Amino acid sequence: MTYKIGYLGPAATFTHLAVTKFFEDHAEHVPFLNIPQCMDAVAEGKIDVAVVPLENALEGSVNLTIDYLVHEQPLSIIGEIVAPIQQHLMVHPSREDSWGDAERVYSHSHAIAQCHKFLHHHLPKAKYEYATSTGAAAKYIQEHPEENMAAVANELAAQEYNLKIVRKNIHDYTHNHTRFAVLHPNQHTYIKTKTNKITDRTTLMITLPSDRSGALHQVLSAFSWRKLNLSKIESRPMKTGLGNYFFIIDIDMKMDDVLIPGAMAELEALGCGVRTLGTYSAYLI
Repeated sequence: MTYKIGYLGPAATFTHLAVTKFFEDHAEHVPFLNIPQCMDAVAEGKIDVAVVPLENALEGSVNLTIDYLVHEQPLSIIGEIVAPIQQHLMVHPSREDSWGDAERVYSHSHAIAQCHKFLHHHLPKAKYEYATSTGAAAKYIQEHPEENMAAVANELAAQEYNLKIVRKNIHDYTHNHTRFAVLHPNQHTYIKTKTNKITDRTTLMITLPSDRSGALHQVLSAFSWRKLNLSKIESRPMKTGLGNYFFIIDIDMKMDDVLIPGAMAELEALGCGVRTLGTYSAYLI
């Protein structure tokens, strides 16, 4: 039976690149048009795991992934892939010598934002247009050679869609990485990988009681006195009205028998809502 891995497509997105480097070679890679479709597919058992972007070092969290995980599709994070991001400017081969005259630059909004300095300096008159992914942008360039456009994407995209890289590594900052979440309905699902683990992590979703002042301080104290290191805390709107938020907290260890359950019990006693989004290992590719 073929192991099916769903990812944000089309072929040659950064998510696809992460999948090719992370999982064993015999697995089947199944692209999806958007993040919700990919997450729905694993929930419905059409694929074995889903891989979607979670956070970028420069642009922050991918809100669609977090919100869909919290509000629509309660999957578990069973693994994390940390991948370096290298952005390249590419064009159809017929426009290799005239790329500086490109009228439009097409890519995912995060990719264009990550290359702002280069684009502002070298293509100041070009308009920016946003695709659902860098791979989708590269595919469009291949399919529309008559349009005077350039794409920002990765090296795999240039190979996949036969485009010419005219400038390499155009991103503004060198230390750019993206975290990708590996999702499945069952937290205890085992995944095989070709890479080495860099850390363990537990991700919690916490809602605060509406009638208790200083609740966030008490939440942080529950982790602090247990010496649980938090690598991330972020608020997102509950979508139930202004001023209503939930918090995503990353703890730098896997779920244990004492410390994290004790902190969760303390938070629940304070009137907080607590949900485990995942306890997993993170890998660098």
